[in-house]
Amino acid sequence: MKYRLDKYGRELSVLGFGCMRFPKNFEEAEKMVLYAIENGVNYFDTAYIYGDSEKVLGSILKKNNVREKIYIATKLPLMSIRKREDFDKYFNIQLERLQTDYIDYYMMHCITDFDGWQKFCDMGVKEWIEEKVSKGIIKQVGFSFHGAQQEFLKVLDAYNWDFCMIQYNYLNINYQAGRVGLLKAYEKGIPVIIMEPLLGGKLANKVPKKAVEAFKKVNNLSPATWALKWLWHQKEPAVILSGMSSMKDIAENIENAKISEPGMLNEEEIETINKVIKIFGESDKINCTGCNYCMPCPKDVNIPAALLSYNTYYSIGKVEGFKQYAMSIGLTSSKKISIANCTKCGICEKNCPQNIKIVAELKKAERKIEPFWMKFILRTVKWYLNRK
Repeated sequence: MKYRLDKYGRELSVLGFGCMRFPKNFEEAEKMVLYAIENGVNYFDTAYIYGDSEKVLGSILKKNNVREKIYIATKLPLMSIRKREDFDKYFNIQLERLQTDYIDYYMMHCITDFDGWQKFCDMGVKEWIEEKVSKGIIKQVGFSFHGAQQEFLKVLDAYNWDFCMIQYNYLNINYQAGRVGLLKAYEKGIPVIIMEPLLGGKLANKVPKKAVEAFKKVNNLSPATWALKWLWHQKEPAVILSGMSSMKDIAENIENAKISEPGMLNEEEIETINKVIKIFGESDKINCTGCNYCMPCPKDVNIPAALLSYNTYYSIGKVEGFKQYAMSIGLTSSKKISIANCTKCGICEKNCPQNIKIVAELKKAERKIEPFWMKFILRTVKWYLNRK
């Protein structure tokens, strides 16, 4: 296994085990976890909201006495926090589920904007974190992010973070935090954990036929391996998470991780990835590069997320388009963020280097990724998450 260093010099396996997709059969999940540990995987990521994931992981570690061989990463469910007492309430449940008395890497889950983070600061989350860290109950503190790029940069500077987690893959170079956010975190010495390297499996099993053929012209590696190699080729990511759900997945990923290193792709392979990106882009409806020059919007519309999610709706599928948009509009924020907020002021169009008629395109995107029923669901979810 290859390793990269965290902020304090700890070695983290370049392949992290994303536990959200554990198989339902406990013995199968146990077999996978133990195989991963035996082959050098030491970063295991879970969360309070991932079903029985924490409980299953905790049971496996306890039963086989291997807790000290790995690092546990889990997350405080900010969307469920109503008052300061809830910090301890959920944290203690997590310790019980994981059958441990400390967490190695603890994240503020799903921060979407600076205001959302500030809301929890007003509840005393910073003081709560510092108390846990001083007692050694939490070793390192970070955050997972789903929101606009400029908001990520604000949150990155808002606290002395030990690490962070972002969505990043060869189709999401400019989505959410994007490469700009990755580079900024790396520059600040904040290790970045990568989630959705395969875009929920879409870059493994929903790759266009032309793209598969482009890959095969170079070698016989699977599309999933190509996506992971593209990430390992870059020096900035610390850990690439993979939500593995079968022994086949984990065996293949471990073998690839063992030969990973920065700069591992040659010129032909880099050109091939760029070709595949263009092939996916053939289904795009809008020529948006996600450069973020249109931001910030005076009405808080996440313009790049709306346009890129609209493209995803066509290039990968409706469900992924809805998912990308929903995860980018601030579900933990009290702001009323919607494409419908657009007042057609046109400021965004003046700043767009692609000369996109953004106002008109937003209207098209609204009809597809924010239909009336979607607006109702999002409003209901936001009300529930932000109620007192």
